[in-house]
This record gives sequence, C-alpha cells and structure tokens, in this order.
Amino acid sequence: MKRIVVMAMALCLSALVPAKAQMQALFGYSTFYLPEQDKPYMETYLQFDAWTMQFVQQPDGVYRATVEVTLVVRQGDSVCVLKKYDLNSPTVGSLDEMDFSFIDVQRFSLGNGVYNLELSLRDKGTEAPAAMVNEKVVVSYDREHPVISSLQPMSEVTPTVKQNILSRGGYDMEPYISDFYPQQVEEMKFYFEVYNIDKELGHKPFVVMAYIEQYETGTRYEDMQFVTRKNSSSLVPVYGSIDMSNLPSGNYNLVVELRNRDNQTMLYKKITFYRSNPGVKGQGLSDFATTFAGKYTDEEQLNTYIDALWAVASDVERSVSKDIIRRPGLEEKQAFLYRFWMARNALNPEAEWLKYKERVDYVQEHFSYPRTPGIHTDRGRVYLQYGPPDFIRDEKNYVSANRIGEGNTHATDIANSTVQTTQPYVPEGMYQGNSQGHIYYLPYQLWRYNKLDTDDPNRVFLFWDEHRSGYYTLLNSNARGEVQDPMWERRLSRQQLGENVLGEVGEQFRRGY
Repeated sequence: MKRIVVMAMALCLSALVPAKAQMQALFGYSTFYLPEQDKPYMETYLQFDAWTMQFVQQPDGVYRATVEVTLVVRQGDSVCVLKKYDLNSPTVGSLDEMDFSFIDVQRFSLGNGVYNLELSLRDKGTEAPAAMVNEKVVVSYDREHPVISSLQPMSEVTPTVKQNILSRGGYDMEPYISDFYPQQVEEMKFYFEVYNIDKELGHKPFVVMAYIEQYETGTRYEDMQFVTRKNSSSLVPVYGSIDMSNLPSGNYNLVVELRNRDNQTMLYKKITFYRSNPGVKGQGLSDFATTFAGKYTDEEQLNTYIDALWAVASDVERSVSKDIIRRPGLEEKQAFLYRFWMARNALNPEAEWLKYKERVDYVQEHFSYPRTPGIHTDRGRVYLQYGPPDFIRDEKNYVSANRIGEGNTHATDIANSTVQTTQPYVPEGMYQGNSQGHIYYLPYQLWRYNKLDTDDPNRVFLFWDEHRSGYYTLLNSNARGEVQDPMWERRLSRQQLGENVLGEVGEQFRRGY
C-alpha cells in the first residue's frame, strides 16, 4: 500500500466559521486481483481530519464540510479513470464537535500497466487552491504465477451486517491509512490476498508468516509474529494481527512470507511504519541523551527542528513528525531526530544533521516573515530541500530592456552569483500599462541550480513578491515535481505581456541567469 500526506492552505470564505490553517488528509491506495476473471483492480482511500476543514452552517442549523475530489488515472495520453465528486463530512451540531476523522473508499478496475494517478482535493468552504498529488502506479498480476496483493493495514474488522464497499469474506474491513501507530493502538491488523498459489502447489497447504522487524537493522522481534496454515487455491484471503503493545518507539517493517512444506520462502512482501510507544523502553532508547540529539533539551526548539525536516522527509516520516510535534515528550523527539539522520548516515548521523542545521538556521534568519517562520516559506522549503542555489538574480523594480526605439540600458553586476539591477524607481501606477513600450515586472528572484539530484542540469526556480510585501512565493520552476505555470510571466508582468509571448524575464528563466 502507498500512503501520502496531503495538505492544502485554507483561506476562509464564511464569516460564520473560523478559518483553519491547513486542510489535512491522508491518501493511500492498494491493488488487488480477481483471478477467475483475470481482472486487476485498485482501491483508493482518503482520510480527513475534520478539525482542519472548514465547516459551513446548513439551512437546518447543523454544520458540514465538503471536499471536491477529482481523481484521474492516465496511461500515456489516455484517461483510464475519471472520478469527480463532492465528499461530505458527517454533520455536527456544534463547532466544538469536530474532533474526529472520516474516510472515503473508491474501487475501480485497472488492467496491468504503468499509470499516472492525479488527485485533487479542494475544501469548498474556503477560497484555497486545490491540493494536488501525482503518483506513478504499477499494476502487475499474472494469471499463471503466484503473487501477493498489496499489504493493507486495517483499523477495524467487524462482521458484515449489510454488504458495502468495505465488505470482504463476511467482514467489514476499515483500512488504516496512516504509517503512524500511536501508543493507544496495540494491534497491528493487516489484510492481503494470495493469487494462483495452486498453480505451484496444487492442493498442498502452505504457511503464512508475518512478523515485525527493525527498519534500520532488520532485527526481527521473535515474540511479535503471526503464523497460520492455508489451503492452496486461486484466491486465498489472509487476515491477521500482531500484538505490538510492547513494541518501543521506532521505525519498523511489517513483513509477510509464504513458505511451502519444506520451509522455503515462495513469496515475500513488507511495508514500513513508525511506532510511538513512550511508555516502553527499547534497546538504546534511554541512551539518546548521550547522542547529538540529547544536546537539545528545549522541547520547542526540538519541535522547530523536527518541523524543518519536512522538506527532506519521506511520506512516512512526515506523517510521524506531524503527530510527534503535537504532543509533549522530550525523549521521543530526541529519538526521532537521531533516527532520522541515522537512517541517512549511519556512520556519522551528527555530521549529516549539522549540515542540514546550517540550512535551517539560514532560512530562519533570511526568509522568515511575520507569523511565518522561514522553514514554512517557499524559498525556505526549496533551500532546505536542494541547498544553496548556484546563482541568484534578485530584482526589485525590473523594467524590460526591450524598449521601443532604445537599446538595452540596464546595468548588471554579477558578483557573488547575484545580479542587482540599477533600474530607476518606477511609480506604482505605471505598472498598469506598457507605457512607451516598457514591460514592468513585479519584484522577483531567480534561483538556478547547476545540478539537482535525480533531475536534469540547470533547474530554475522563480519566486515573486506578488503584493510587494517582502513575502516571496514560488511562481514557476522547470524542476520535476515543482510548480509549473505556463502563464507565469504574464502574471509577473501584471498581464502586460500577451499570451504565449516570451518576454525578457522569460529569456532569463530559459537561460538560467
């Protein structure tokens, strides 16, 4: 199963309800197979935190939030699945009753192949733009060979009273979408399906074994396992659970194995999760005070440092860090910081952290804005994720050199990888038109990276100060996974440029300087 944290900035529309900072949701998906029909299919899961959403009062007096969901699955240029619908939350009688979450499950057929899944979520109670997710999805099931479906953690398993989309084999199975398991969750419940095992074993039985192992070392917890015997068939459902009440805080894998009568492993699958269990001391847990993480005893400072990891964290780590920051617990925060960098540099995690801390300190000092720490700004996020740019162009009142009847009159100084123009001050009112052939641009910064990991050379990020307030946001980039707006230069020039017209700043972006 793949799980992703989805967050969207929220701006209040209704005066009746106070605005929230961000809508938060978890998105996950699993794939399964119907062997008799040779038909793979996908399930998608959305879980929303109600308290992060904008609830609007209805005519009958109750409150309800609504999310516009758009799900598109493409293969090349072809749209294979398109689902667009309004998802309503449960209603509440008061805004004090929003401490709950709710889920949405969709199911649809999808043949073998490689797909691009696009998800858009928009809180209809706000003016906020939609939150977007793009994921590569691989579906691969074989009619002739044994295979395991996605390994799906479960939250609740109850007998089916009325058949519904959660029903499987006489039970309603509610998926557990988060990678984070807090102390109060004492069981790891899971479900998966085995297909075509009879092609290899005939009518012979096989053994299913599930266990928990440490993520970093692969050390297995022998007392935390699930074992059952199954008869071979074209489809074998497996539901199990493992008691993890005594599992200490840390990163782990849930591993499942299928073994034949000779104890040989035939199939194998695992998923990663994080366990928070402050009441249980694990090996080395009490020793974090002797590591670099133990030097930080101010819990608020630790919260800031953990929050700053968002830019380079995995989906699992982002989900975990969000929950850790919410609640008190100095030792757990120290453990998280240490393990985070241990996973990236086992030989010298402190050196890895100190390199990143330099970035954190820099963005906090240079990019912070009233009520917005530097780590939460667009420039801060890019700096944390990719490091210092190789080149910066900083323009406050840029006037295009493409003037009618004139040549290029602006001067530049390319010292210290920074360009500062010497354009005269232009009054605010002059930005409304293209007087005398000039193109006036809002303040912007162009950052170029000569090489990014896992990307092509010369990646460019253009930030703009839309309201001339000193707060810059990312307007456009040519880096993979970043904001890409084909109309960005028109917006930067306040619509002075025509559509599909490349201006001088567009040329700068293309060149990277």
